Amino acid sequence: MSSSATTSSTQGGSSGPHSLAFRVMRLCRPTFQVDTTPLRFDPFDLLAGEDLFDDNIAADNFASLISGIDSKYNGPDSSSDLTYRTRLLLDHPSDAMGVPGLLVLPQSFGAIYLGETFCSYISINNSSNFEVREIHIKAEIQTERQRIMLLDTSKSPVESIRAGGRYDFIVEHDVKELGAHTLVCTALYTDNEGERKYLPQFFKFMVANPLSVRTKVRVVKDITYLEACLENNTKSNLYMDQVDFEPSQNWVGTLLNADLHHSQEADKIREVFKPPTLIRSGGGIHNYLYQLRMVSQGSPRTDVEGSNILGKLQITWRTNLGEPGRLQTQQILGSPIRHKEIDLQAMDVPSSISLEKPFEVRLNLTNQTDRLLGPFEVWLSQSGLSSEQVVRVNGIQTMALPQLQAFGSSELHLNLVASKLGVQRITGIIVFETSEKKTYDPMLNLEIFVDAN
Repeated sequence: MSSSATTSSTQGGSSGPHSLAFRVMRLCRPTFQVDTTPLRFDPFDLLAGEDLFDDNIAADNFASLISGIDSKYNGPDSSSDLTYRTRLLLDHPSDAMGVPGLLVLPQSFGAIYLGETFCSYISINNSSNFEVREIHIKAEIQTERQRIMLLDTSKSPVESIRAGGRYDFIVEHDVKELGAHTLVCTALYTDNEGERKYLPQFFKFMVANPLSVRTKVRVVKDITYLEACLENNTKSNLYMDQVDFEPSQNWVGTLLNADLHHSQEADKIREVFKPPTLIRSGGGIHNYLYQLRMVSQGSPRTDVEGSNILGKLQITWRTNLGEPGRLQTQQILGSPIRHKEIDLQAMDVPSSISLEKPFEVRLNLTNQTDRLLGPFEVWLSQSGLSSEQVVRVNGIQTMALPQLQAFGSSELHLNLVASKLGVQRITGIIVFETSEKKTYDPMLNLEIFVDAN
């Protein structure tokens, strides 16, 4: 297409007329030709109504009536009928779709979206009656942030372009920025009078965002859920090949899918031939849900300031005729997480606990820092509780634990007794660091069932 068919084209450089001119056409997948002919019809519909077969005589003569109409409109000489009287008739049932099966090349730059590959066919034409020589050609993309060189023939200039001739080339650029872009094409050449001339031409276009990505983060106990909503902002359907969440080093993620009850064989086929997810044009949406967990206990943790970075989404898609696109989101942030210096976990709790009979609970205290902590004292608090404490320590009230190395752990055993039947809670376990005189908040909230036997 000519420069006038672009969004905007200007030229400058040396004064006076130029022998050369750039012509630019965007290379992209073609589109289906849509038939602009008015609604087509079957000629039989003009002669017969819906109640045709209610009449026995008409029904008996149906075959001869059809053959007469076909011979009149679709006879051997119908293709050479210059009156085009059959142009509105249905020759085949598929004609009603209005898509004759032809493909149309792009007629303009069209809409260019972030994540696509901008590919352009550029032709520099010599419209004069003389040959031009030593042509240095450059093509670059200019954005608000940077200039990217796509072609430079300075080291190996084009020797000559004859009168009426042309030189063609193709450039590609992965679109990674939104907003205004300018394709700058320049030529430095020698005309027939030996004068060096400089020709710049500018082709401007806008880059839009194909997808709107909205995220929500919810925390349920130790599990973080990330919901990503993708909305299609383009005028064509998008087929999502891949929407993967890449967690940061502190997290592991799993995509949660609805259970569609596929057979085991069908699941294996779907793993190999994964069907794309369709997001319809003009505002269609699709939601993805990911389950995130922190890395396993004992692994080195990063500082608290960086722990709220969850990760980012990698998105790839194709349009109706297979045009690819790819986007990567910015880092998705969750709620700031304050890592506990120590963690107390129950390792073994008896399944059967009798009323007013001692039982033992095995606990594990873990140092979750990269430094030495301790020694510690552990006891069951009897104060500050809103309800009566029905589970108490049986025996030594305070237990001493040695120092814990970085990311180390130590086991302890509590001998307890329950004074009430039913489901009860073990609460108020206090950990005190004797060296720094530091008391940690009450940790570990266990439920037990107390039986009469």
